Amino acid sequence: MSTEQNNTEPTFAEFGFAEPILRAVLEQGYTKPTPIQAQAMPHVMQGRDVMGAAQTGTGKTAAFVLPILQNILPMASSSASPARHPIRALVLTPTRELADQVADNAFKYAKYTDIRTAVVFGGVDMSAQTTLLRSGVELLIATPGRLLDHITQKTANLSQVQILILDEADRMLDMGFLPDLQRIISLIPAQRQTLLFSATFSPEIKKLAQSYLRTPVTVEVARQNAAADTVKQVVHMVSSADKQRAIVKVLEARTRQGLSRQCIIFTNSRLGCARLARSLERDGIKAGAIHGDKSQGERTLTLDAFKSGAIEALVATDVAARGLDIPSMPCVINHELPFNAEDFIHRIGRTGRAGSKGDAIALVDASEKRLLDDIEKLMKRKLDIQPLPEGSPSSAPSRSSSRSDAPAKMSDPFFYKPYEPSAVTKASSDTTNPEEKKVGITPARPAVGALLGGFKKK
Repeated sequence: MSTEQNNTEPTFAEFGFAEPILRAVLEQGYTKPTPIQAQAMPHVMQGRDVMGAAQTGTGKTAAFVLPILQNILPMASSSASPARHPIRALVLTPTRELADQVADNAFKYAKYTDIRTAVVFGGVDMSAQTTLLRSGVELLIATPGRLLDHITQKTANLSQVQILILDEADRMLDMGFLPDLQRIISLIPAQRQTLLFSATFSPEIKKLAQSYLRTPVTVEVARQNAAADTVKQVVHMVSSADKQRAIVKVLEARTRQGLSRQCIIFTNSRLGCARLARSLERDGIKAGAIHGDKSQGERTLTLDAFKSGAIEALVATDVAARGLDIPSMPCVINHELPFNAEDFIHRIGRTGRAGSKGDAIALVDASEKRLLDDIEKLMKRKLDIQPLPEGSPSSAPSRSSSRSDAPAKMSDPFFYKPYEPSAVTKASSDTTNPEEKKVGITPARPAVGALLGGFKKK
């Protein structure tokens, strides 16, 4: 079953949420749901299995968090007994950052209820997480590896889980996660509600997902495998040796034009990530690195510094491509193209969120042409290839000059011009995302969640 995007603009008050949940939503200043929320929430609240696909930055987290809170609210208890607070809903995410983001939103929306929430992920000590789990938790957000650690130590019991949510389901169902996922699912009752949410669902993933869902409702609110209309993309052909200097020139050009230098720069390897950050520091750019070899504490400190503006360039591997929620992020730069074309969409989805403008720049050398072709095939469009700004490192000839479908643009790359939203963007700009509405850099949030690896309803 597939739903069509309706033309009405309902408010959260019309969905029948209990007063404590609605109060928490309105307290955040949100009244209108985004399209994915408006279409998915009624099905989730009815107990249906759902596959939800929407572009990044469109509010998928609230699309499942709010209705599952509503569904388990009748079983909430004010009792202090852990036995009265079994795990009833489980959210699995592929990364620590995404787990922490989902938990942060869940905690805000559940604050006026008796529902206890917690998050567990690796990279931090397990003792604080164990304390939270033993005290009782109804809504648990977890990464698979750490959850299995707690299951092994018998501090997590999934026998009463009624709702299973796979966030960023395409990555969760990737072969690297599949063994852990199958082990976890085997511990959950077969009679459950299952929700899969992601920005991208390949045909293979859709087929694989059918083994976990029962007559699911498919909600697709936008063309799949596409970037948001608010993201303006450009490709610069640059030799591998010149890429670092090209980044410096791009940021200098943005500064001259009065645009923000703040950006996320994606690389493919942990070693390359660290090296690039150090090199940019030597070039006078305040840079920090975030990758899998960093401890969770180091990653949290770096993210907080980036959100506060102390760091201008956040160099990251794909650990940051999904789950990073930084409103009004002005620019994303691909220092290297990802090996998986779908990861490109998630990377550039860090900008242009919730109707804000964003620039996505890719630095591509000749050896990456196949990867670029794969990305264009997935997105069903040719990306605009332009020369680097004057005075920057030598670049290869613009491919746009040899394309019949791409007009030659030999000067004034888009990031020198004020952003002009499209008609589609203007028409949809009044749709508020309950998670990403606020404009500006998000102030550093308390580090308690990251340090303890959990939140608990007091």
